[in-house]
Amino acid sequence: MSAVTPLHFRAMPKPARPPQPAAAPVIEELRPGQSVELLKELHILTREGRLNQDTRRKLKQVYHLYQFIEPLLNEVFAVQPAPVLVDHGAGKSYLGFILYDLFFNVAHQGQKTAGQIIGVETRAELVSKSRELAQRLGFARMAFLNLSVQEANASSALPAEVDIVTALHACDTATDDAIAFGLAHHARHMVLVPCCQAEVAGVLRQSKALSLKRTPLAELWRHPLHTREFGSQITNVLRCLQLQAHGFEVTVTELVGWEHSMKNELILASRPAQPSKAAMRAAAERLQELLGQMGLSALQGRFAVPLVGEGAL
Repeated sequence: MSAVTPLHFRAMPKPARPPQPAAAPVIEELRPGQSVELLKELHILTREGRLNQDTRRKLKQVYHLYQFIEPLLNEVFAVQPAPVLVDHGAGKSYLGFILYDLFFNVAHQGQKTAGQIIGVETRAELVSKSRELAQRLGFARMAFLNLSVQEANASSALPAEVDIVTALHACDTATDDAIAFGLAHHARHMVLVPCCQAEVAGVLRQSKALSLKRTPLAELWRHPLHTREFGSQITNVLRCLQLQAHGFEVTVTELVGWEHSMKNELILASRPAQPSKAAMRAAAERLQELLGQMGLSALQGRFAVPLVGEGAL
C-alpha cells in the first residue's frame, strides 16, 4: 500500500480586535474638577492631555500665584458680594482663566455666583481669542479689554473701584501703571510680578559719573551689568515704599524657585481698613530720601507721594 500523505492545515487568523481607546494620562498637577479643555486651549496640556517640561513650569507658576490670590478673593468676598479683579498685561490670560476655573468652578462650584475677572491687554488678537474661549467654556463673568495699562487708568469701561489688581510679568513701567491703576481705583490688594525694569537703570546710567564723584555707593552700579541688576532691584524697592506710603502693608517673596524663572519676585500689597498714618509718612520720607541719594530725582513724579498732612494721603 502506498503511504498516505498527511494533510497540513493552516491555522485561521484570529479576527483583529478593535483598537482600544488610550487611557487618559494621570497628571498629578491637575486639581479634581479642573477644566482639561481650558488647559489644552491655553497649550498647557498637549492635544493628548499631557504636560511637557515647559508647560509644567508655567502651570507651577500660576498655581503658586493662585495660592496667594485665593485667600485674598475669599477675604474680599466676605465683605463684597460682587468683587472685581483686574489682571493687567493679561496676554493670553493664563492667570485670569485659571483663577476663574480654580476659584469659581473648583473651589466654590455653584457657591460664588457673582464677581468678575477683567483682563486688560494691548494686543487685539489675544483679546479676541480670550473672549471667544471664555464664551465657549461658559466663563460668563470674565471680560477682556483691548487697552494698555496706562489707558485703563482713564477708561470708563472699567469700574471706578476694584478689589484686586494683578500684573504678572508686566514689563518695565507697565507694573508702575498697574500700581497707579490700583491706587486710583481704591484696590484693597495688589499682586505684582515685575519684569524687565529698564527705566531706573537708564536714569542711573545717565548720572553715573556724577554719582561716582559724590558717593562710594555708586560703585553698586558702576559696571553695565550691575547697573541693570541694581536698577531692577532699586525699582522694586521704590515700588514697595510707594505702596507703603499709600497705606499698604507689603510682603516681598519668591513666585517660584530660581530654577524655574529669573523673573520671580512677587510683591503682595494689602491695604487695611485703618492704615497707620505714622507708617505712611515714614515710608514717604524714606522714599524721597532714597530718590535723592540715588540720583533719581528725575523720577519723583513716578514714585514720590505727598507726605501725610501735606496732600491727599
